[in-house]
Amino acid sequence: MVAIIDYDAGNIKSVEKAFEYLGSQVVVTRDAKEIMKADRVVLPGVGAFGDAMGRIREYGLEDIIKEVTKKDTPFLGICLGQQLLFDSSDESKGVSGLGILRGNLPLIPDVDASGNHYKVPQIGWNSLKFHGEGRLFKGIDDGAFVYFVHSYYVSAADRSIVKATTDYNVTVDASVECGNVFACQFHPEKSAEVGMQILKNFLEV
Repeated sequence: MVAIIDYDAGNIKSVEKAFEYLGSQVVVTRDAKEIMKADRVVLPGVGAFGDAMGRIREYGLEDIIKEVTKKDTPFLGICLGQQLLFDSSDESKGVSGLGILRGNLPLIPDVDASGNHYKVPQIGWNSLKFHGEGRLFKGIDDGAFVYFVHSYYVSAADRSIVKATTDYNVTVDASVECGNVFACQFHPEKSAEVGMQILKNFLEV
């Protein structure tokens, strides 16, 4: 069973449908017992870092998320769900993240050193560059395209956990992996066949 953590995140339905398409039994829940007994747990999300952490704390989910990530249960953060795993974001000064992984989230700069302009938020398809053997990317070619929607980007303190990056004016940590904790800045549920393969790989780790 896949438990999708319900903290009023915007992309829950599309994530739920993607896992159901892959044949998984799915429950959308904020119930601690349901989350703790699940075979796999997903933290989705779109929106503002500070608002999301406020809802997670309001619903009493912070300790549950930290507890489940300490188990052997495979855990996947998607988009904002990846960002929330880290310490903090420049989007919401003074708001602490879950702190399960070390790092901060700067704003993507909209102008490069040569004066070229970039649209922020980044919305659209971009290619991945793999670093090491990320278990989410089994059977996927380096350079595969996935779908992003974000203004802030993870800058992980521990570079060994970064399994994929993408370039959009800066180097974006597009996917990280640390033990049983996996995360993607992009939306696999909106990334066509490549995204479905990523989710399938998560179901098989």
